[in-house]
Amino acid sequence: MRLLVVEDEEDLAEGLRVGLSRTGYAVDVAADAATAFDRLTVNEYDLMLLDINLPDGDGFTLCRSLRNGEVVTPGDGDLRVLMLTARGSLDDRVRGLDEGADDYLVKPFALAELLARVRALLRRDTAGTSAVVSVGPLRLDSARHLALLDGERLALTPKEFAVLQYLMLRPGHVVSSEELLEHVWDANADPFTQTVRVTVGTLRRKLGEGWIDTVVGRGYRLREA
Repeated sequence: MRLLVVEDEEDLAEGLRVGLSRTGYAVDVAADAATAFDRLTVNEYDLMLLDINLPDGDGFTLCRSLRNGEVVTPGDGDLRVLMLTARGSLDDRVRGLDEGADDYLVKPFALAELLARVRALLRRDTAGTSAVVSVGPLRLDSARHLALLDGERLALTPKEFAVLQYLMLRPGHVVSSEELLEHVWDANADPFTQTVRVTVGTLRRKLGEGWIDTVVGRGYRLREA
C-alpha cells in the first residue's frame, strides 16, 4: 500500500517514513500543503497521514478540498485520511472528522497505535475485519508482519511481503505491473526498470508453482483457493 505523509516537522516525518517503510508500506513525504497537493494529483495513494498545522495552510482545508473534489486524484477518490496533530481538543477532533478525515490521532502517539489505525483504515477497502488475510493454506498477518504457507513461515523481503499482501487482498483479480508500482513502491521508484517483474519472480519462487499466474499483456493474478 502507498501512503503520503504530510508533516512539516522534519524529524517526525522521517521517523514516520522509516517506521511505516519497515512494515512494508511505500511512503512519500510532503512538508507543506502545496507539495501534498502536487503529489495527490500525480500519484495514487491508499492513505494520507495529515498534519493540521502546515507552513502554507492547514490540514483541514486540504482535507476539505480533497473531499469536495477540488483536488483531482488519479485514483477512485476513496483515499483514507488519518489526521495527526497536537491539537487534541474536542472541537478540533470534531472539525477534523467533519472535514472528511477517517480517523484522528493526537500527538504524541505510539508507533504501534499508529500502525494499528493505518491497518484498520486500509482494511475498509476490502471489507476486512482482521489484520490476518487467508487464501487457502496461505496466511498473512500484517500486524506481526508474518506470512505462512501450510503453517511454515515464508522468508520474505518487505517488498515481497507488500506485493503478496496486495495480491492476497484481490485473489483471482488481474493486477497490472503499473498498479503494483503505483501502490507498493514510492515516488523514488523508476517506472522503466524491471523491479516489479523481478520482485514478483522471487516471490513466486518462494511460494512455489501454482500460486501466481502471469496474464500476458495484463499483469499478475493470485490464484483463488
